[in-house]
Amino acid sequence: MQEQLNNLVHSVVTGLGFQVWGYEYRPHSESALLRIFIENEGGVSIDHCTLVSRQIGAALDVEDIIPVAYILEVSSPGIDRVLFTPEQYKDYIGEAVKVRTRSPIEGRRNFKGTIESVGENEVNVTVDNDTFVIPFNVVDRARLVLA
Repeated sequence: MQEQLNNLVHSVVTGLGFQVWGYEYRPHSESALLRIFIENEGGVSIDHCTLVSRQIGAALDVEDIIPVAYILEVSSPGIDRVLFTPEQYKDYIGEAVKVRTRSPIEGRRNFKGTIESVGENEVNVTVDNDTFVIPFNVVDRARLVLA
């Protein structure tokens, strides 16, 4: 299902002339949330988000990929953007970030600090002079923090 959803999101968004910054799919027992972040060289407007939302919604209805009722949100990544890929983390080395993990690392799951470096499989975040190595496969959500 995840691969089908990924293919659908990317094909519809790029087919409309936008880039996929990333998306989050949060399934629950009786509903789900699909949040898609799009980018455009000239910026993203409400009309762009509406267009993408309508096209994604129609495609999801036809393909019937999500087996429960769902909420669909489409927006720009914004200034406090969510980070999805190692390349995105690399673009923001030296910037403030807030990372939440699915499992504890050194006894904690929430990290608010500075991106120091990025490896192939992990990001190094410095929090109060301590550097934590956070594997990408345990990151639940990472978001830039406005200074």
